[in-house]
Amino acid sequence: MAILNNSNASSFLFILMDLPGLESAHCWTAIPICSIYVLSVLGNITVMYVVKSVPSLRTPMYLFLSMLSMADLGLSASTLPSMAAVFLLGQRKVEAVTCFVQLFFIHTFSVIESAVLLTMAFDRCVAIREPLRYATILTTKRIGAIGLVIVTRSIALHLPLPVLLRQLQFQPVSALAHSYCVHPDVLRLARFSTQVSSGFGLFVMLSSLGLDAVLIILPYVLILKTVFRIASNAERLKAFNTCISHICAVLLFYTPLVSLSMIHRFGKKNLPAQVYMLLSYLHFLVPPMLNPVVYSVKTKEIRVRILRMVYHKKL
Repeated sequence: MAILNNSNASSFLFILMDLPGLESAHCWTAIPICSIYVLSVLGNITVMYVVKSVPSLRTPMYLFLSMLSMADLGLSASTLPSMAAVFLLGQRKVEAVTCFVQLFFIHTFSVIESAVLLTMAFDRCVAIREPLRYATILTTKRIGAIGLVIVTRSIALHLPLPVLLRQLQFQPVSALAHSYCVHPDVLRLARFSTQVSSGFGLFVMLSSLGLDAVLIILPYVLILKTVFRIASNAERLKAFNTCISHICAVLLFYTPLVSLSMIHRFGKKNLPAQVYMLLSYLHFLVPPMLNPVVYSVKTKEIRVRILRMVYHKKL
């Protein structure tokens, strides 16, 4: 079979994966997929609207929560085009350039979310260890600078990915393992040497997602040391309760991500395709949908404002 290189990269295609065994049931599989996207968009927009419209919620904790919602919206928007084409229109072919652009945005917003989760961990650490200096340490100006650094880091790390992929050679038609384009999945379809792209991809993952995951542990070690010094059990529980939502968000994000990365790098070829699909959906679709729910349930201020909005609309 002919091999095409970067000189005519626009002429070769990738085939997106449908749900194994349900290729002919698009009308049914589209319902849960679209429902997840709708819930994700409505939930995150609601959280951002509440934080923006209520002056008392413009504190570091809620500003970081808004950043998390923006990252979730970006991640959802990055996967939506190809999944809509597959499950709503039955269109599984995607051009290489479009695929490379999509994987850039997917990985960029994924790392942005990871960095925001890390920042939120340090936010909880400062709030518990230095409550009197909390507002002076995390000023609005510093939070804005943190957000700019997060976005800049993610974009800078991932800009080389599509450039390096365009230098590789692929077959005219290659079948992906997911309903959207991600770097490890595209890279495994390349022909001949992929050491540079593979090495850089591993570097990006370790220096961003891997480093963030390790650094998230540090604030919680400091939090535990502070909390165990508190004499009152009620105060201890109160301090721990402020971290529960963040811990849930971290677990939702990192558990399927770590599993998916390990399978891509070291998984056996005889692993069922359903495992790949399930873990990828858990990582890219579930956190944007559940994060607003977790924070709305566990955060009284957000919950009360949302209930007031719903109550006034009914009136």
